[in-house]
Amino acid sequence: MSGLVAVVPRTLVVGVGASSGAERTEVLRLLTDTLREAGLDRAEVARLATVTGKADHPAVRWAADHLAGVPVDEHPPEALAGVPVPNPSAAVGTAVGTASVAEAAALASAPGGRLLVAKRKSARATVAIARAAVHGRHALLALGDDPRPAVPPGPYEPHRAHHRP
Repeated sequence: MSGLVAVVPRTLVVGVGASSGAERTEVLRLLTDTLREAGLDRAEVARLATVTGKADHPAVRWAADHLAGVPVDEHPPEALAGVPVPNPSAAVGTAVGTASVAEAAALASAPGGRLLVAKRKSARATVAIARAAVHGRHALLALGDDPRPAVPPGPYEPHRAHHRP
């Protein structure tokens, strides 16, 4: 067996807003279409995020389950209202108590991160995607046969400095 294995870090947070009438397939379709159009992989999604009271919405649960059971964060409307977003909505503010659910929730669950995809809407759902800040170092690992030539056998001779007396 030879080849490289790419480890995809799970750094994406998908903010989800869903009205009470949102269908399970509607949210999942919007989410997967948005990921695909942005050139992002489903395997990168670490969590979903929404406003308090929506984590158990059937469409939100369905989407989380179809993304390998990722957790769903909930944020109170007051907390979301304090998150600066590029596309606030007065209508959402009146209905929910915050001018943004999807964008604000994605950013709230990705501290230090940035919004990659501004909100996208369907008839009864909204999604936005943020990438959480990644700390530390990353490396690619090779598994199996190494295609590089082998180092010839022999004793290891460390470099010795020559000193004059």
